Amino acid sequence: MTGSSTPAGRGAAAPFTADDYRARMERAARAAADAGLAGLLVAPGPDLAWLTGYAPTAVTERLTLLVLAAGRDPVLVVPTLEAPDAEKAAGAPALTLRDWTDGKDPYAATAALLDATGTFGVSDNTWAMHLLGLQKALPGTSYASLTEALPMLRAVKDEAELRLLAAAGAAADATFEEIRKVPFGGRRESDVAADLAGLLRRSGHQQVDFTIVASGPNGANPHHEAGDRVIERGDMVVLDFGGLKDGYGSDTSRTVHVGEPTDEERRVHDIVREAQEAGFRAVRPGVACQEVDRAARAVIADAGYGEYFIHRTGHGIGVTTHEPPYMIEGEEQPLVPGMCFSVEPGVYLPGRFGVRIEDIVTVTEDGGRRLNDTPREMVTVD
Repeated sequence: MTGSSTPAGRGAAAPFTADDYRARMERAARAAADAGLAGLLVAPGPDLAWLTGYAPTAVTERLTLLVLAAGRDPVLVVPTLEAPDAEKAAGAPALTLRDWTDGKDPYAATAALLDATGTFGVSDNTWAMHLLGLQKALPGTSYASLTEALPMLRAVKDEAELRLLAAAGAAADATFEEIRKVPFGGRRESDVAADLAGLLRRSGHQQVDFTIVASGPNGANPHHEAGDRVIERGDMVVLDFGGLKDGYGSDTSRTVHVGEPTDEERRVHDIVREAQEAGFRAVRPGVACQEVDRAARAVIADAGYGEYFIHRTGHGIGVTTHEPPYMIEGEEQPLVPGMCFSVEPGVYLPGRFGVRIEDIVTVTEDGGRRLNDTPREMVTVD
């Protein structure tokens, strides 16, 4: 398959075709059947966009739902007033549109497509009112979260998706190379965060999801929101930023220092860098996701900072910046070539500073390949 889920015209990305979306829907329906499900029900959101290319500009209380079942043609139930937009989606030729008008019961129309006693996988962002409406129309049905029932549905990327993720990673790398040139000392975190957002967009990102700039003691909070704190000389600064480029995600973290670091700051940074390398080297087909976490965590624990590594080592990435699989203790899902996820250990010393280093990694036939390649060694800024 080739291309991107967004319109062509940016870079070398070409649009996915109706055949691409047809293959995805068929694969999803087969996976549902293999999992013992009667089918899948997919509301507007990343799963619907990935399966059909349709992403409504506004999600309202009106029911829109893709119905997939093995051996049946896919059907998209859509409000009549939104049908013209749905018909323009790249995947529309691969499915049947069934529209409903205001004043009619959309749940009755959808119920006619479903096994009255089946168990269905439901996309996680389906509105409760819609699920309850279906349950009322078909009291014999039951439902399971798609993340629980088919967590690996989008996890293994094809070659076209890998190219798009690599391009997003390269754009994030270009952003880091530019941000390290700007002044940090004497400016607010929010000023540097705005610089990051602008650079991401300049690099081709259509959507900026986050720009964490956590200086000094704020670096001990992994999800610190950039604020009005003025960055000072002597601060460690955690930078974590990413978004969507041509429909696929970037996410990278580097920790820089304003001026020369102390010996302790350099030592902690080196420990995190070694942990990140250990996590990366653990990546290979057949290894359980938890082994990546264990490898990175062991380095930090052995150095005496285990209690200060307070989050999982990684998360999947694709059409969203966070998705399965997760690199965490207890996740026994084996790695498969084509999976993409972050490897991002960190150490967070309350009231003092934090360090995080993050690359996106894809599983290859014999190991792993980084999609980020900016310096992982200590970088100093002005």
